[in-house]
Order: sequence, then C-alpha cells, then structure tokens
Amino acid sequence: MYDRQLHQHINSILLQNKIDIAGKDNLFYVRMMANADTLSYLYNEIYSKHPESAVLFDQLIETIIKAYVNRPEAMKTKDEEKEQKGNWFLSNEITGMSLYVDRFCGNIKTLGTKLDYFQKLGVNFLHLMPLFESPEGESDGGYAVSDFRKVDERFGSLKELQSLQQKMNKAGMYLMIDIVLNHTSHRHEWAEKAKAGDSTYQQYFYMFDDRRIPDEYDKAMPEIFPESSPGNFTYVQECNKWVMTVFHHYQWDLNYTNPVVLREMLDNIFFYANLGVDILRIDAPAFIWKQLGTTCQNLPQAHSLLRLIKQCVMIATPGMALLGEAIVAPKEIMKYFGTGLYTAKECDFAYNATHMALQWDMLATGDTRVMLAAQHEILQKPFGTSWITYTRCHDDIGLGYDDYMIQYAGYNPYEHRKYLKEYYAGVYPGSPAMGALFSTNPKTGDARISGSLASLCGLERAITNNDEQAIEMSIRKILLMQAHSFFLGGVPMLFYGDEAGYTNDYSYLNDPGKSYDNRWMHRPVIDWEKNKRIVEDGTIENKVFSATKKLISLRKKLTVASDYKNLTWLTPHNIYVAGYLRTYEEQRLYGIFNFSSKTSYLTWLAFKEHGNVPVKLFDHWTGKEFTVGTNYEHLIIEPYGFHLLEPMEP
Repeated sequence: MYDRQLHQHINSILLQNKIDIAGKDNLFYVRMMANADTLSYLYNEIYSKHPESAVLFDQLIETIIKAYVNRPEAMKTKDEEKEQKGNWFLSNEITGMSLYVDRFCGNIKTLGTKLDYFQKLGVNFLHLMPLFESPEGESDGGYAVSDFRKVDERFGSLKELQSLQQKMNKAGMYLMIDIVLNHTSHRHEWAEKAKAGDSTYQQYFYMFDDRRIPDEYDKAMPEIFPESSPGNFTYVQECNKWVMTVFHHYQWDLNYTNPVVLREMLDNIFFYANLGVDILRIDAPAFIWKQLGTTCQNLPQAHSLLRLIKQCVMIATPGMALLGEAIVAPKEIMKYFGTGLYTAKECDFAYNATHMALQWDMLATGDTRVMLAAQHEILQKPFGTSWITYTRCHDDIGLGYDDYMIQYAGYNPYEHRKYLKEYYAGVYPGSPAMGALFSTNPKTGDARISGSLASLCGLERAITNNDEQAIEMSIRKILLMQAHSFFLGGVPMLFYGDEAGYTNDYSYLNDPGKSYDNRWMHRPVIDWEKNKRIVEDGTIENKVFSATKKLISLRKKLTVASDYKNLTWLTPHNIYVAGYLRTYEEQRLYGIFNFSSKTSYLTWLAFKEHGNVPVKLFDHWTGKEFTVGTNYEHLIIEPYGFHLLEPMEP
C-alpha cells in the first residue's frame, strides 16, 4: 500500500542526510522506499501507543541511514554481488565451524594463522563464539556482554578482528558472530547507570520497587537454570530495586517495550554488519518480549520485532543474513522464518535443533520412527530460508520434541526421555556414552545432556578400555551422525574439536568461573600437538578428520545438496534405516543411514517409489556401484554404515 505522506517524509529525511537518491545511493533509496510501508507498519504495530512514537520512528530512519553511509564501499559491492546470486546462503558450497577463539587457538591474531587448517578441512564459514567484553567469572560463555563494541582483551582487539575478517574475505570465507539481544551484563554501562539511579536507563530494563509485580510474572514464567540461577528476578542493592534476570543473576533483560532500546540495539547490529559479518546470530530471540501472565517466550511481539529488524537490515546492509537462535518446539521454531505476509522475511536461518536431538534419539534406540514423526513439521520451513544443521554445538542437547512423536513409535514419552538421559549420561546398563545431565530440574525431572560428539558416541569409554573394536564402532557412529546431518539440507556446522575426534575435556572443573556448568566438558581446549596427528595414518584423529574432509568435499561437488526445499523422506521399510531423497533439476541423491549396531537390509522398493526408477546407483562415499534388484532383494548396510547414492546413466 502506497502511503504518499510517509514516503514524502522519509524522502525529506534522506535529503537532509545528503543521500544521492538518483545517483550513487539509488539502490539504497529504492530499498528504503520499497520497504517503507512495511517498516512503518511493523514499528507502529509495536510502538504506536508510545508517547514519543513519531519522534523515535524518525530516529530509527536516521539509524538506518547512518548504517548505510558508514558501510565500507567494498561491503556495498559485496551486498550487490550477493543480491545478484539470490539466496546466496542456500549453496551446497558453504560448510561452517563454530568455535571459541581462546580455547581453539588462544586469540584472534593466532586464528588468522590457522585459516589453512580450515581450508585443508574444507570449512569456509566460521562462527566465532562471543568475542565482546564480558566480566570474567560472570560471562556465561560470553553471553553476558558489558560492551557490545569492545572486543574482550582476552581475545585481542577490534582491529585484530577486522584484520581477520579481511583475511577471511580474501580466502573466500564467511564470518558469523553473535548479537545478544535479550540482555546485557550487569556491568554494562546502561546497567551501571541504572544502578546509580538514572531513571532513563532504569527504563532500559524491567525494574521494580518491590516483589509484587515480579511475583506475578513468576507465576507463569518457567526457570531457565533452576540449579545455578533459580527464579527470574534479582535484587539490586545499589538502587533498592528488583530487575528481571531470566538467565543468570548477572544478565539483565532488556525492555523492548521502550523503543529507545530497539534503536540502541539496532545500532549495535549495524556496527557488526559494518565489520563485515555475513551472518548475524541473534541469541535467544524467543525471550525478547515480556508480557505479564505469559511464559514470556515466543510472544507475537517478539516476531514483530525480528521482522522489523530484518526490514532495517534489508535496507541498510542487505548482504548480512540473520540467524534466529530459537531452540524451541518444532511448531514454534517455524514461526521464526516468518508467517503470513512475512513468510521468509523474518530470520533467514534457524538451528535445526529438533532434528539434531532426534538424531541422538535414533542413535540411542536404533529406531528411526520418532525422528520420522517430526518431519511433517520440520518440512514446513519456507523456501528461501535455511537450517543450520549440526550434531553438536556449544550448548546442551535438549529433548524438546513433542510427546506425540514419541508415542507414534509406541514409546511412553516420560520413560523414553528417561532412557535417553540415562543412556547419554552413561548410567544405563551397557551404554557406551560418557556424557552428563545439565540443568536438572528436581521439580519436573527435566534435564538436558552435555558431552562431546565423540564421548556421546562412545569413543571416550572405548579409549579408556583400550578396546579397538569399540573405537572403530565409535568412529562409525561419529561419521554416521555427521553424514546424516551434512546432506539433510541446510548449512552444516561443525563444532570445533569434532573434526579430530575430541572427547570430553574435564579441565573446566579447575576453573571456578566454569566448574558449575558441565557444558564446558564439550568445549575443549585444542591441543595443537594432538591435532598434528590428522596427517598420521591410522590415528583416531586422522580417521575422523580425513573422513569429515571427504564428506565436506562430496557435498561441495553435489549441487543437489543445496537447500532448495528439495528433501523427500523415503518410506521406512526398515525402522533401523533413515533414508531421504534430494532432488534438483535432473540430479538425485539418496542418503541411506543405518542407525543400528547390526547389519540392516533395505528393500530395493524404497528406491522405486519416487520418480524414475534407477537401474544402477553410484555410492559417492564408498566408490562402489550397486545394481537395483527386485523388491524381494535388499541393499545391505553395515552397522552404523551409510551410503550416498546417485542414479547412474543406463
């Protein structure tokens, strides 16, 4: 809908800022005017009743203009190149790794010398875990930010980060960093001013004079960390007030009912964009809007805010994609891609956390039925958006998929989750896993799972027992999990250390700032002497690294692995075998994965139910050829084995 008055008003602001609307800034001008109505609608949907709504909307426009003006010319050129490619981030040629800079190699400067390591592996996209200043001992792994624009001196400097980005750009690599939208550290400048009694900054947070309103909130709000940080509010002695602290007592929740907070945080988003960030990971977006009488999670206003942010980014820095880190139930996670008129216009990426957890379900049970029951919802992801697919990340593994999915497979949901937790904690009889339970809630019995990919797959126990056969079986499990994830659709994201088979690192127990949080066991300190073994034939490091490298290389060669919403699940003729078909133009690829500890048999009928019936299949993984047999014959799959099968020309 064309709003002449709005367009004239924005046009006047552009001219006041000396934007050359008919010349060098024309593309920016076109983006601004094309999105002006949506921008205004979304803003007013949230803030129309605010007494200074109109003035603050103009300030929002000024913030967008400033971001564009300050954007380096090289990045504007890159924006245009990405726009010409369309959805550049759907490509099969992108493979990522997530890492803590200090634990990976010490600091940012040293990381710049490690780019050849990533190139050797085939990784061309780095997610650097939080780098910006956060207080030692109260950092929550860097997610309690005290300065959004100052790199923590533990990692280096802003100048070194910019130098790293330039090196990565020359090497054809992409960069992702985090923006923590939901909260700041209590040591942030805004919080310090609020403590000192500044009412302007107290309005940046949810602050109350007594427990009356906090108690009302607590009636509906769950506890996120019931063990280490119970409750949702913390008393602030300096100003005699209670502040909302949903995560930890040192993380103060930002109050987005105040449009000034949005403007300030949008300015930080643009600061990151103009550092050259290709994908911005928005931490905990499900929590950014609070409303009394609700769980304060996944509220409609949170989606409106994310859509508004996306509009602003599309206008000023269109080459930067947004990842919404919403680790929520399957039905809820789909909403973060956008719905209705905003389908595919909210977050470009989300973590496929549901499928990640379901892979671990399959590995523990050998049964694919729970996983398959979830796929109807997962496949609702709209075209033009993508998943981050992964087996492990810095976080725990939550079993947040719905009960009906478990019941579909004939299991009791409570008993099934209890089994999974005991299996991966290594206390279930016969379990090879060595993990631990995280954030156990004694009231509900809920808990999540910590542990590295290798340790949860049994490698740590196998090495401890010096059991060569168990070691080989563990490596098979590691590669099965990675292959299933890599070719599923989305951008594969390795977690550092997994590429070399790192088991749990228990050194965190000696650090008072980390010892209370067992997630640090799967956040290893990299031993670069150990990593030299990746080139020594027969070592665990070599076996895992070279096989992971091969998977990445194969994916880059297969355009069909791009995320074009081109996934079809095969009929489950064997409950131990997960199979999917990827199609693109004339190319087809069958991914076949045996989650059983025993040899499995898959009828050739499974390959005849979708499109042209193949006669011969080439396995990109083993290099073998298979002739498709009768429906009474079978593809024989080794324990924890897999095949990446492409039909051959007759």
